Amino acid sequence: MARTSPSCSRAASRRRRLGRRRSALTAPIAGLAAASLLGLSACGGGGGTSDQANAWVLNGGVWPVVEQDFESWNEENPEQSFTVDSFANDVYKERIRTAVGSGEAPTLIVGWTGGTLLEYIEHDYVVDITEETAELQDQLISSVADNGIVDGDVYAVPMNNVQPVFLYFNQELFDQAGAEVPTTWEELLDVVEQFDEQDIYPLALAGGSRWPMLMWASYLTDRIGGPEAFQGVVEGDPDGWSDPAILEALERCQELVDAGAFDPNFASVDADQNEDARMLADGQAAMVLQGSWTYSRMLEDHPDFAESGDFGFTTFPAVEGGQGDPANLVGNPANFWSVSESASEESQETATDYLSERLFNDEYVDQMLATGNLPPLEGLDEQIAETEDEEFLGFAYDVVREAPNFQLSWDQAIDPSQEQALLENLELVFLGQITPEEFAENMNATQGG
Repeated sequence: MARTSPSCSRAASRRRRLGRRRSALTAPIAGLAAASLLGLSACGGGGGTSDQANAWVLNGGVWPVVEQDFESWNEENPEQSFTVDSFANDVYKERIRTAVGSGEAPTLIVGWTGGTLLEYIEHDYVVDITEETAELQDQLISSVADNGIVDGDVYAVPMNNVQPVFLYFNQELFDQAGAEVPTTWEELLDVVEQFDEQDIYPLALAGGSRWPMLMWASYLTDRIGGPEAFQGVVEGDPDGWSDPAILEALERCQELVDAGAFDPNFASVDADQNEDARMLADGQAAMVLQGSWTYSRMLEDHPDFAESGDFGFTTFPAVEGGQGDPANLVGNPANFWSVSESASEESQETATDYLSERLFNDEYVDQMLATGNLPPLEGLDEQIAETEDEEFLGFAYDVVREAPNFQLSWDQAIDPSQEQALLENLELVFLGQITPEEFAENMNATQGG
């Protein structure tokens, strides 16, 4: 029988078990109210749920492979089938928060872990799936899988590709300008000047979506100050955003803008429509800093460019004198599945059966690799060597496994209540409307909820 709300006694038991076991990483959410998820609490009489499991997925990239896997599961398991709905990235983020808070979440919830997952756990919106996913955990790259584990319990498991952020480039444009792909920040500034002289936009930036700006700020912060520079923000330090490395990183972002590195209309470029990647493929921009999903989307949307030999990729430049290791990564270790507490027992069982029996099956992995996506699994070297995309996948696989630190995207790592303020203030920095110091003052005011 479908439940209209989870058991409050069960929720209370989990709260007691969680207690105050918050480490420094989880401290920022300790005082959050359930209202920040824009809906009723899990014990507050939310709407009813169906016995049929459902999942919400995103558009583009590897997601068609995910949808196809659900179709195969449904054919083989008609009594445990899923309904699947697809959303653009930004639309999904808006809708899932409302759905989770109101008790109307899909059975399988896509997330990025970080602060949002901690809030889900704090308010009992997702269930502990440690036992059900034990065998799956043994197959995963631990640095990726660990993002779904809180105090030893599994609340989320990676379900698609590892997603580090890389610098992509158009080799034809570099040849035309007589430029070399930059490996340091000073070299990047030099090639910006070279491309400006050729009337080519050095860099595409989807400023209309705002979150791509985070990639610049977070990579520069890491390269300048190392992983420790952002730790104060995560730990809820009242002055965490004033770390010198963050301030210098934002100064360098404004330096890029002032140097003419981006299309003057970058504030209207949309990442959901892959407009920044299209600028690279069409020869309007020489480089773009984007996630690993850009590779598979380029194969799908711009196959001629992707297969021309001019589509290149590299790691983010080193910053001379910086404390951060140039091998560090920024991005999303993967998207993760969590199971909704508000789902019926029948649909929860369907979801955990899918995770334990189906996720990262051979066909799923083969399809991911065939579309240029890298599963977060150990022991893929031979399979990668046999793919048509060996160059990119081998590069990404080595980089991920060798990275000393993999910084989760800032908008996912922080307390969810800060996300909107972060994006708004970062946009103002890139538009030159506030200084880095004003950014820090505004963001410090959000620390602690």
